[in-house]
Amino acid sequence: MQSNLMKHKVKIITTIFIVLCFGLIRTFERELFYDPFLEYFEMNYKTSPIPQVDFFKLFCGLFLRYFLNTVLSLILIYILFRDKEILRFSTFLYVFFMVILFVFIFVLLNYFPDANWLLFYVRRFIIQPIFVLLFIPAFYYQQLNFKK
Repeated sequence: MQSNLMKHKVKIITTIFIVLCFGLIRTFERELFYDPFLEYFEMNYKTSPIPQVDFFKLFCGLFLRYFLNTVLSLILIYILFRDKEILRFSTFLYVFFMVILFVFIFVLLNYFPDANWLLFYVRRFIIQPIFVLLFIPAFYYQQLNFKK
């Protein structure tokens, strides 16, 4: 087991570093990104109206956060699998989901002001690295089945 650890030392250290970067993004989210929903969703948002937002600043902040999480996630996926096809497919998925999620957020904010519970979950997929938590086990499972 110790020889396995030494063989994968760079992978382990890089993975820990990327996870720490995810933590730093989360820790300094209030300073780095414009997001009035951080405070809104900490309050009783189920009965409160959606706050007024600067759409340009909001989308820039959400995009920057999604971009940072995506870059870190793609680096992590490449470090773990060392497969350019998986990296290309992951990049495609991240761009695809970004378009879908940002359109969805725009529609929710403009046309469904009472759907704050849905806004909460859509926004969560944008600001948190949830996709990497789904992709890594899926790609691992795919590799296990491909080797059989």
